[in-house]
Amino acid sequence: MSVAETDKPKETDFELAQRSTGGDREAFEELYHRHFRRVYALTLRMTSNPSTAEDLTQEVFIHLFNKIGSFRGDSAFTTWLHRMTVNHVLMYFRKSSTRSELLTTEGETPVQIVRGTENQNKMPVVDRIALEKAISELPPGYRSVFVLHDVEGYEHEEIGRMLGTSTGTSKSQLHKARLKLRDLLRRQAALN
Repeated sequence: MSVAETDKPKETDFELAQRSTGGDREAFEELYHRHFRRVYALTLRMTSNPSTAEDLTQEVFIHLFNKIGSFRGDSAFTTWLHRMTVNHVLMYFRKSSTRSELLTTEGETPVQIVRGTENQNKMPVVDRIALEKAISELPPGYRSVFVLHDVEGYEHEEIGRMLGTSTGTSKSQLHKARLKLRDLLRRQAALN
């Protein structure tokens, strides 16, 4: 690498996206190398299946390659890619016939948080591992809503739109997910 190359400022994601739109494969490869770990981590968190997460990550980047021209730079590229990834995983869940599980309807439920999980950054590593294991054991529909709401921070209205369900269904699924998580964590604690 020459001195001129090291002095050259690093291109922004927006600049790389614009070059990719023009057919520059090297620019797209750079975007891939910058973001594939983040996309994989998100798909793995949502699916709890490494093989499925790998497949979905590849599909997200194929989709990105085809849709890169629609990125206008109104938001950060990472925000746009995150939304695209979440939507792709949700479509995967819909196609996998998990939708029937998401269509149960119950009234509004109070917000409940499993004690000790309010702030994951302050949780001991062992507790975080137990929580991740318990999340992976949730049924796909519960897991989707839980990850979208409690991990990713989406509101119930947004989740309802993403999943094609009502706000009440999102709240109900989250309530059930939290109850199931509480039970799973108690069982894990009893075994230790």
